[in-house]
Amino acid sequence: MGRERLQQLSGVDAAHQVAVNMHQLRVLRFCTPEEWEKLVELFTFGCKVAQQIGNPYIIVVPTVTNEICTRNEKEIFDDSVKVLNELADIAEPYGVKLSFEPIGDKKWCVNSVRQALEIVNAVNRDSVGLTVDCINVYLHDKCTDVDYIRKIPKEKLFVFHINDCEDLPLGILDHCHRLMPGLGAIPVQEVADAVQAVGYDGPACLELFRPEYWRMPAEDVIRMGAETTRPFLG
Repeated sequence: MGRERLQQLSGVDAAHQVAVNMHQLRVLRFCTPEEWEKLVELFTFGCKVAQQIGNPYIIVVPTVTNEICTRNEKEIFDDSVKVLNELADIAEPYGVKLSFEPIGDKKWCVNSVRQALEIVNAVNRDSVGLTVDCINVYLHDKCTDVDYIRKIPKEKLFVFHINDCEDLPLGILDHCHRLMPGLGAIPVQEVADAVQAVGYDGPACLELFRPEYWRMPAEDVIRMGAETTRPFLG
């Protein structure tokens, strides 16, 4: 995945390739040296593509385990800070920032806004901030730490993902159960209000992994997304 591959990618194709590959990026180094080397190679390639297409952020997510994560929080904190610093060292020369996204399910090592904010504050770099995603806030005990969003400094909130989900028990609810905003169980307005209270003025990214939507004409999904998202943006 060097210069030749980079030259093959352009515009939407490059953006799609980065989105697909970088979604697999797990930032905690609970892996073998060989796996870490491959991750760094992938990440560096993503930074090169991001620079070429003018994309300012790469979203990175924590490690997922087969069961509820049993690593203690200090171990996760220390490793997250170290790895985010190492990745930022790679990304900064390309003009790329890291947006760290907590994933609400307890199988993920960093699953709350509170935990992710503490990690990002400890990293203390202009190039490392946070992604807030409605469903991940909900997956963490049904939005119990939504008030932590209001504690995020404006300059540290890089990306906002807006969505809703089916009313299913935690543990069964998964990302394939996402819905358009306002059509499900998430208090989307409460999350959006917290994001706006920070002073966030960036894009609201409609992130949906629902197979039903994939089978619809793209124009219909875009129209529905605009109609359901607009009321929450103030």
